[in-house]
Amino acid sequence: MPGRAWTVRLTGHGDRSATLTCSTTACRMPQRSKDLAALRSFAAQHAAAHAKAATVRPNARCHCGSTECAPHESRVRCAGSVVMILRHDATVGQVWSVEEVCTMCAPLIPHATVVARAAAPQRKPEQTAGQVPAPARPVVPGGFSSPTAGPEDRPAPARRPRRPGQGPRRRPTQGR
Repeated sequence: MPGRAWTVRLTGHGDRSATLTCSTTACRMPQRSKDLAALRSFAAQHAAAHAKAATVRPNARCHCGSTECAPHESRVRCAGSVVMILRHDATVGQVWSVEEVCTMCAPLIPHATVVARAAAPQRKPEQTAGQVPAPARPVVPGGFSSPTAGPEDRPAPARRPRRPGQGPRRRPTQGR
């Protein structure tokens, strides 16, 4: 599954006005304006809103890798979990990008900040519907039994499970 990317771009015009565009066509952007500070502020908030609304997909591929790692100079092999970055070069100040990239590429991309990480898959203990937990036995901590406890109150000794492929123990025979 390819990594996603959103781009918010501020485009200037000859009459000293500017417009904002978002790579998501469904997003509503403000109209052309001469108030560049307000447009920059809106663009930063809009990119942050994309980052906040998107859930990082743990099975996504690195978006940076799909562009042959063009956003950074060092060549690395994409690897690791997926993170969401917000990239903005304040000196240029015209493009904000939100991207799903791998943890190998993320620190190499200039002007990028990790804003979210993929959630680790939660593992649930396997339990069939027919399993019912055994009733708790009164046990003295440390594995010692009480001198007043009868044999039915003592916990059974723990047995180590046999490793797969290991048969019963046989004694070596002599003289063969």
